[in-house]
Amino acid sequence: MCGIVAYIGSKDAFPILIKGLQRLEYRGYDSAGIALLNSELTVYKKKGKVQDLEAFTKEMDVTGKVGIGHTRWATHGEPNDTNAHPHQSGNKDIAIIHNGIIENYESLKTALVNEGHVFLSDTDTEVLVHLIEAIQNKEKVDVAEAVRIALTKVVGAYAIVVISNKEPNKIVAARKGSPLVVGLGENEFFLASDASPIVEYTKNVVYIKEEEIVILNSNGEMTIKTIDNEIQTPFIQRLNIEIEAIEKGGYQHYMLKEIHQQPSTVADAMRGRLNVKKGLITLGGLAEFENRIKNADRLIIIACGTSWIAGLIGEYLFEDLARIPTEVEYASEFRYRNPIITNKDVVIAISQSGETADTLAALDLANEKEALTYGICNVVGSSIARVTDAGSYIHSGPEIGVASTKSFTGQITLLTLMALQLAHNRGTISQSYYFQLINELEALPEKIKKVVEQDAKIKYIAKLWKDADNALYLGRGYNFPIALEGALKLKEISYIHAEGYPAAEMKHGPIALIDENMPVVMIATSGRTREKLISNIQEVKARKGKVLAIITEGDEHITQIADYVIEIPKTEEPLTPLLSVIPLQLLAYHIAVLRGCNVDQPRNLAKSVTVE
Repeated sequence: MCGIVAYIGSKDAFPILIKGLQRLEYRGYDSAGIALLNSELTVYKKKGKVQDLEAFTKEMDVTGKVGIGHTRWATHGEPNDTNAHPHQSGNKDIAIIHNGIIENYESLKTALVNEGHVFLSDTDTEVLVHLIEAIQNKEKVDVAEAVRIALTKVVGAYAIVVISNKEPNKIVAARKGSPLVVGLGENEFFLASDASPIVEYTKNVVYIKEEEIVILNSNGEMTIKTIDNEIQTPFIQRLNIEIEAIEKGGYQHYMLKEIHQQPSTVADAMRGRLNVKKGLITLGGLAEFENRIKNADRLIIIACGTSWIAGLIGEYLFEDLARIPTEVEYASEFRYRNPIITNKDVVIAISQSGETADTLAALDLANEKEALTYGICNVVGSSIARVTDAGSYIHSGPEIGVASTKSFTGQITLLTLMALQLAHNRGTISQSYYFQLINELEALPEKIKKVVEQDAKIKYIAKLWKDADNALYLGRGYNFPIALEGALKLKEISYIHAEGYPAAEMKHGPIALIDENMPVVMIATSGRTREKLISNIQEVKARKGKVLAIITEGDEHITQIADYVIEIPKTEEPLTPLLSVIPLQLLAYHIAVLRGCNVDQPRNLAKSVTVE
């Protein structure tokens, strides 16, 4: 969940590190720090954001051609200057930055304290750097070998980068369960948690694999080995993102840019996969295992957060269209409840980053049980993409805003394609309905544009509701998960308490909360449950609740009874989530901005949850 960046080469490291930390700040923003090598090891760190660190170092000597930087999302120890990374060894010769959790740090710390080590912070990371120091002193080995031996004693997840004053022309890094990528320049190397700090300098990268150690030298040499000391051959990949993709592009916030990008990102998720003229959907990741998937006893979708909500929509799609029994599980609970998994099941993991720790752990269990595993993620080369039997990328491009928007609609688009391909091949929907759906699917990017164009109207409604303490989101069928997603977005970025419910469940508890101060968002588009939703609106109005209804354009009846309406273009019912979620994203965004909240970096949240 923290952000890591490092540099070794002929350039000044500090500007590269600061800019890299700014690009990675969506991963964590409790504190930030850097360590530089220039005749001696110097560490600067500060509670707060990267701009606070930059201000703190303004009059200081920040020269050096080798350096490491870190932006922290706290796990062990509160956010303060002392707990900020980098951490140093007792003799101050070694500095480390770390993303992850060392689960056995307490037992390691006890042993080190007994040996005379003194700790300054409350972090598990400081224990690791002291362990490296102790091993180096005892075994008389270089820093790379000391790191390798230390990692054989560690239980947990990590991406680490280490520098040493005694070996000033070297950087040592390693990963297990947390991402790490090396950028290859001209006799220089860049290291980061993801490609966003690297793409400005080079397009050639190596993604470090599980339990690998990389040693980078200032002379341009790179060595990769396993923790078992086996030399590996690096696989160099070419980045396909441009620097413009990680800039705001004139928008006030990344989140707003990413909401407005959705007409193109939904189209990108379909590009090369949907051929309406030929009536074909072709998902490359599905092809090899399609028979096994379409004949599966059961699909099990595992995910966390917004990806879990996308999975709920997937459940409706797979059962309604392809007629395959489907279950959706929180990945964080799945592995701990002794689930029943067989080799006739297909486990679908959904994750924007492809690095979500709980989802990866659940996948390990599924692989042990010999289920077929299928990954749906956004980041090329991510861990989920590597550990699953098959999968598909959503091709949404970098998503910087912590609150997921375009990756959510990308996930729904991919799940829709997958369900339709299976439904068509299983013969569970008629040919006419299949063609109707794929034609509507192709038309959705233009329809999403029409929804985004209502931004001004949504902002007006946001002004009326910005001071609410609570909100209720209601929907049925395909739009029940959208009620959950709308509520999640509001509480994530505006800090207003909000809950999503199936509309019919309102009478089983939430109706007690409704009064003239309770905003109620009703997703009441055309479909099988529209008449029931009209009744639910009447029940809210009878108790003086204020109703915002998301409706299909031209619905005069609901327009007359709701306080406010936002219209979405007409489409087929299974496709409505891709339209109905857009106004809810914009509503949450505008309310958060009006409340003075940091929408791109909401408090206590990080983009990529790489620890359990």
